[in-house]
Amino acid sequence: MIGMTIIPGVSLEQKWNVLDDAAKDSVCLELWDLISKLRNISHPKETEEIYQCLADGSPSRDPMLEDLQTPARPLLNDPEVRARIYERYIHCGGRDKNQLFDMLPRSERSLFTHADIAPRNVMVDEQNHITGILDWEWAGWYPEYWEYAHIMRPAFWGNWSVWMEKTAPERWNLEGINAARKV
Repeated sequence: MIGMTIIPGVSLEQKWNVLDDAAKDSVCLELWDLISKLRNISHPKETEEIYQCLADGSPSRDPMLEDLQTPARPLLNDPEVRARIYERYIHCGGRDKNQLFDMLPRSERSLFTHADIAPRNVMVDEQNHITGILDWEWAGWYPEYWEYAHIMRPAFWGNWSVWMEKTAPERWNLEGINAARKV
């Protein structure tokens, strides 16, 4: 079932470049607070044994996690997630074969994640308060660093990721993720 609602406001993408530093700081802190609340959503019983999956229990279609085999194998723990990223990296011609696996972040916890937080998906009102988040098709349970890693994508939208990093409640070493993205 697909549910749709009209969210008031405009996309953060439309307003970002005209916001002053205090407004940018405030929006980013509010967004991290919302992300923190999302992370408290528990796995439903049907998927509690699966470490990483979309909200409906299906495998992720994220390019770093999509399985090379059919049918897709479930990702049951953090080492399997890192192995999948490594497998895709090698398959796509990655060069630092001996180093990438150890460079990838580790996460014992799988947390509910939007997985596509970006200015185009964040709606704000005239006072720059967040009114909603759009595009939930990638949402699901991912390693705890996943949202941060996607927000910090290299060459992402303007200086938004710089502000998000500056206000982040926790930072992760993304050297391995960034290397895997380059192939």
